[in-house]
This record gives sequence, structure tokens and C-alpha cells, in this order.
Amino acid sequence: MDRMHELVDELNRLAKAYYEHDASPKSDAEYDALFDELVLLEKETGIVLPDSPTHRVGGKPLSEFEEHTHIRRLWSLDKVKTFGDLSEWAEKCGQNEQFILEYKFDGLTINLTYDDGRLVYAATRGNGIVGEGITAQAKTIRSIPLSVPYKGKFEVRGECYMRISVLNELNRTSSEPLKNPRNAAAGAIRNLDPAVTRSRRLDFTAYDVGYIEGRSFKTQAEMLAFLRGNGLPVNDFCFFGGIADVLREISSAEERRFTLDFDIDGMVIKLNDMELAERLGYTDRFPRGAIAFKFAAEEQTTVVRDITWEVGRTGKLTPLAHVEPVELMGATVRKATLNNYDDIKRKRVGIGSTVFIRRSNDVIPEILSSVDDGEPENPVTPPTRCPFCGAHIEQRGAHIFCTNSLSCTPQIVARLAHFASRDAMDIEGFSEKTAELLINETGLRNIPELYELTTRSFHGLAGFGDKRIANILGAIEKSKDCELASFIFALGIPNVGIKTARDIANHFLTLSRFRACTRDELVALKDVGEIVADSILGFIGDASLSAQIDKLLALGVSPREVKKGEDAKPLDGKTLVVTGTLERLDRRSIEALIESLGGHAAGSVSRKTDYVVAGENAGSKFQKANELGIKVLTEKEFFELIGE
Repeated sequence: MDRMHELVDELNRLAKAYYEHDASPKSDAEYDALFDELVLLEKETGIVLPDSPTHRVGGKPLSEFEEHTHIRRLWSLDKVKTFGDLSEWAEKCGQNEQFILEYKFDGLTINLTYDDGRLVYAATRGNGIVGEGITAQAKTIRSIPLSVPYKGKFEVRGECYMRISVLNELNRTSSEPLKNPRNAAAGAIRNLDPAVTRSRRLDFTAYDVGYIEGRSFKTQAEMLAFLRGNGLPVNDFCFFGGIADVLREISSAEERRFTLDFDIDGMVIKLNDMELAERLGYTDRFPRGAIAFKFAAEEQTTVVRDITWEVGRTGKLTPLAHVEPVELMGATVRKATLNNYDDIKRKRVGIGSTVFIRRSNDVIPEILSSVDDGEPENPVTPPTRCPFCGAHIEQRGAHIFCTNSLSCTPQIVARLAHFASRDAMDIEGFSEKTAELLINETGLRNIPELYELTTRSFHGLAGFGDKRIANILGAIEKSKDCELASFIFALGIPNVGIKTARDIANHFLTLSRFRACTRDELVALKDVGEIVADSILGFIGDASLSAQIDKLLALGVSPREVKKGEDAKPLDGKTLVVTGTLERLDRRSIEALIESLGGHAAGSVSRKTDYVVAGENAGSKFQKANELGIKVLTEKEFFELIGE
């Protein structure tokens, strides 16, 4: 046993020197000889020490990933692309604060759990609350220590990535080349066979302690020192300073990004003062004390083969370029956007043009400009009629619109689908396909006609049996009793999203007061500027649209008045399910609180559930909520929702 301990300690020391300090105290042959000796000893004794490097070889392939609930939620980061926006964020954090700047690795986030000095679990980020268990895969990554000095339980967040040099080396011998480092790392981590993970030779960098037992950190610097002291590799670029210095260093990092042996797609900026960051709190998705600065997206060239015109729910025609397939940031790109016809002319794009395209944040790529000199040989001309319904085209500013708002199928389909969506009228089972079928087969032409549908309207439609017909008619009927904010959002007013709709509802309280609003009242609302105010006034002042609202009301649609004052209850009409272990209240107490605030505390998750409140070790109810697309709240988010 003494020799086994010696070998394990020596091999782990050599691995630490190699991965943390780029040092090689022994040759590969000497390392391999020590490793082989350890393997032989383990076979002879049947004993494998917990921190033995043989755990990294990769064992039997798994049949499936198991779910793992993180002790503390993993948050996403809000993103900015300009120094102006970053400076504005920094001002909100406070005057003269110190920040830490780190590389934003383009890899895969994983969460490591250590207990009693051992790596006991590893999981993917998942949805931030529950991830996939990847312990066997993580143990094959040599830069992840299997044992640490600290004996308390703690969670480490970090990025798993593949070095570019490793990718190039693997692709020289691979029969099926890997596309890019990020996809290669993600594919290796989420492979059920740990041996595949090991063969990819991944790296890991720790950047956060999400949970720790027995101590806390006042600053990021203190936390990073803890990580280093426990043998966890941290960002090899780390800069502390004021926001002016941070901006300068970001510019420098962007210039050298292509000299690095790994991909970064930006920089992460955090408040060094962790106590202040915690006091600043969180939005629904992001911590307020940290943010990501995104570098300019990668570019590629390709050839335009065709340009078609797509019609949206407002009737606006948007050009869509169909291009020669090209690999860009890990995806095969076949389509790219252009804003309008002026954009096509300005960028000198025609059929057959070679163009620069850019892809950012996984959205459809944008054409930046033509590579070719001069005007295109085959220029594009704007349509004179709607390509879908043949109606007259109208120019409004820089954009062109189909004037047939009454019977242009793509417009009506998009409007109906938006009206029925979850944040709007929440008509369960009503999709774009359903809308298109009703338009084409029954002649449905406007939103109020939804509430005039009968069982007979669906007879003979493909896929509609008696039960499905009854369900969708029931959902339409149920939607008549709706929140004012949902109804305002459902109307599809240009530039009015769900948040603005809620702000409007909470200010005007009733639909009638909203419909009588003035421009000054609207502009006075937070986040409602002059453009949004004009959009709203133009919509509610349109005679035909106003008539449709009147018809909806006549057909029984009844947006509820927003309650204010002592009688208002934040959970009125909401169904919530509580699951997992909660810190602030036990389950029975929190369910009683839900009932006292006007909500219904249900015992099981169904499509009628509005929220699931998930504590630690949430189980099947949490899983079902994800399957049904139901919003999951942490305990903290629940108390924020009810205003405590």
C-alpha cells in the first residue's frame, strides 16, 4: 500500500506540474512506466485509491445520463457588445469599484462537487438548476483534481474546453474531422462512453465557487486564491482594476485572441467585491454584479444563390438570402438575413455575389457586404406585389409592406399564433400549423373569429378528432378570462413585448383606461420612449383594429382589472407546485403562503400549472415542469415574485 500511495502522489504531482505550470519534470516514457506500475499494483491488490489517476482512463460506457440537481443555481451572464454599454453597467455597480477581468472561454460549463477532499460529482450546467451527471467523463480530464486539501463540501463552476493544438492534432489522424474546439469538447463531455472523453484530451478552468460549506469569500481575489490552493486550474489571464483599465485590457485581449491556444468569444467582467455583488442581486436570468463583453462575431465568405421575401405578422417583407452552405462558428449556414431593399443595395448584393456573412449568438447570420468590386452582375429587384397573396406593396420608410392585412395567409398565421401563445392568451394546443389549417380550410381571417369557432368548424380537418376538438374549443373559451397584460401583449402592438405590456397594465389598471391613454402618459412610463408610444397610439387609434378589439369584448373576452392596494394578491388565479427542500420555509408553510396570496398550491404538475417552486434535490416534478415548458422558480425567485 505504501508503494501505491507513493505512485499516486507522484503521478498526481507530475500531472499538476504539466497542466498548471507547463512543466515536465519527467519524460513521457518515465511517466508511462510509473503509470503502468500503478495499474499492475491495482490489479494485484484489487485496491484503487480514490485519487488514483487510473480513474481517468475511462470505464464502461454509461447507458444514459442521470439528472443532478445543483446545490446552488448556475446563472447565465448578461452580455454587452459596446464599451458604452459596459461603462453604463459599471456605473450601476457603484463608483470607483474594482473589477476582475477574465477570458470568456468558448467551451462547455460544468459543475464539480467536492466533499471530504474528494471529487464526488460532476454535472453539466443544464438549465442552471438541474444538469446531467458526467462524473465518469470529468474524471478523465487530467486538469481536474480528483482530490483537494479542503474537506468541506463545495461546488466549483468552470469551463471545459479543447485546445486548438489538440484539435489540429486529432484532426490529422481522424477519419471524421472535428469541426471546432467547442463542439468537440461538448461532444466529448456529453458522450456516454468516458473513453471517448479521455481520447479528446480536454482541459478545464475553474472560475467560481457556487457553494461552500464552512467558509465564505469577500472578494473574487480571495476566491481565486482558494481555488489555486486546492489545485484547481484558474483563468491564465486575470486582471484587476477600475473600469477604464478594464476597457483598455479588453481591447488588448481582443487583438491577441487569435494567438491563444484556445477559443475565447469575449471577456467576463465581475465585481471584485463579492458581498456587494450579492447585495445587487439577480434578474430572472443574470447576476447584476457580473457581465460578459462579446467580441465581434466571426465572419466567413459564401455565395448568394437566391433571395426570397418573407412576410411577418405586421405585413413587413424581409429579404432572406439563400447561400452556398458554409461552416461558421460550429454550424452549417444556408441562409442569411438582409434588413430591407436599401440594405441590399448598400451592400451591393445580387444573385451570384460572393459575400461576407457574420453569425452572432447562434442567431441566423447577417450579410455584411459583397466581396466583389462594383455593382452585382445580377441585381435584385424589390417585389411589386406580395409573393404570397399578390396584393399591392406599400413603401413605409425603409421597409415595404403587403397591404393585404385581411387575407394574406402568412400575416394571419403569425398574428393568430402570437395571439394564442403562452405569454399572450395561452390557448393550449393552438399552433401555427393549426392556424394555417383553419385559414386554408375554414376561411378564418381574423382574431375575433377564433371565438366564433364551433365543433362543426373542425369537422373533416386532418388530425382533429372529437377529443382534440373539445380540448381546443375549451382552451379558447378559457382564454376569455385573461390578465390585462396578457391581452395587451396578445394584440401584437408593434414594439410592445410582454414586459412593456405588464408595465402598461400595472399603470392603467383597466383596458378602457389604456385605450384612452395620451402620449404624455405613455412616455412617462419607464422604458416607453417616443417610438413605442407612437406605435401604441397608432395601433389603438386605428379604426379597423379598434373595431376588432370591440368585437373581442363583445364575444366575451374579458381582460381582468389589475388590482391595487390592500386587496391585491400577487398570486391571484395562479397554480403553483412546490418540490424539493427549501431553506426559508418548509413545504407546508410555503404552500400555506401561496394560498394566502390568492394562489392554489397543487400536489402535482400539469399543463394548468403556472409555476414550479424548486428547492434542492427537486425530483420528478421538476423534470415534468421542464417537459411541459412550465416556468421553474428558485426559492429566491419565488419570494421576489411575491414582493418579499
